[in-house]
Amino acid sequence: MANLTSKELSALEDQLGFEQMSICKYKAAAQETTETALKTCYERFAGQHQQNFNNLLNYLK
Repeated sequence: MANLTSKELSALEDQLGFEQMSICKYKAAAQETTETALKTCYERFAGQHQQNFNNLLNYLK
């Protein structure tokens, strides 16, 4: 991992929080809806945000 400034680390921390919040919101929306097409979209969005979260976390390791 490259040496990051405290500002860069703070930005990554903020982004991780955003991704985590998005995952939770899209998963909740998928559980709430009864429309199959919407459920599929929400689950796909949650999966994409989970992948973003994992990529950011792996970058920090």
